[in-house]
Amino acid sequence: MNRIFKQLAAVLLALVLLAGTALAALPDRLIPGGQAIGLQLQTDGVSIVELAQDNPCAREAGLRRGDVIRAIDGERVSTVRQVTAAVSASGGQALTIRYERGGKAAETAVQPQRTADGWRLGVFVRDSITGIGTVTYYDPENGTFGALGHGVCDSSPLRSGLALPAAVTSVTRGEVGTPGALHGAVTGRSPCGTIRSNTERGIFGTMAPPQDASPLPTAAAAQVHTGSATILSNVSGTETREYAVQIVSVEPGEPQGRNLRLAVTDDALLAQTGGIVQGMSGSPILQDGRLVGAVTHVLVNEPAAGYGILIENMLAAAG
Repeated sequence: MNRIFKQLAAVLLALVLLAGTALAALPDRLIPGGQAIGLQLQTDGVSIVELAQDNPCAREAGLRRGDVIRAIDGERVSTVRQVTAAVSASGGQALTIRYERGGKAAETAVQPQRTADGWRLGVFVRDSITGIGTVTYYDPENGTFGALGHGVCDSSPLRSGLALPAAVTSVTRGEVGTPGALHGAVTGRSPCGTIRSNTERGIFGTMAPPQDASPLPTAAAAQVHTGSATILSNVSGTETREYAVQIVSVEPGEPQGRNLRLAVTDDALLAQTGGIVQGMSGSPILQDGRLVGAVTHVLVNEPAAGYGILIENMLAAAG
């Protein structure tokens, strides 16, 4: 019996130590953001962003959205222009496409299809990404930051990237069946930061924090609960304001950045945007004086609601 008690005690001690390690891995204090920023990213290779519905040749060859084209017929490609030129010069002959998926290289043969616009592979590709995002946090200890941006965050390999000052210029209110959106513009040519990685859970890089900002403690998943919270968001010009929300549910293990179900309760935000809209991704979520997460998703049929990622999970992607 004593032996069993000793084994149970050892297991409990190990769990406590693991929990302590997980908490210690979080930065003690981060500065919440909420400001809009312009994002300019150059991808490493040519990424497939969509497969054409009316041209099945790429799909039938096994290519997928998110694949990165590295070479065509043995010639390395790094721009959309190079891909277009290789397909146009094919004369309809099958092309050997070397691509990367999930860090693993593969090859396939694709037969271009003749269209009214010439020969096409049946894919939409890009070699750069531009957009407007929202800063979630600044780390005053090492000068890094994390952000999110609608239509920007993905797993495309990154060659280089810049963050630029930006402002929100107009708002399309969210309605049932139609997602709203913030519309923004870059306000200066001089970069305010550099970007080192672009992931589905956030954009990360180096940027100096605002001089007058105060850091807040970060919350581990176990410290986040249902109930009252706020979000910091920039929905007009460059002004960042705090708006009331409710955390309706907490799902720490949800893998798609939907750890927190949110409901907007702030009358001013509901009047201006209808709730959570595209372009608010990255807005910090605060609860009990802690930074607990960031807004991630809009609900098309429920504009006053949305989802957020736990800050613990976002920071894990920062590396």
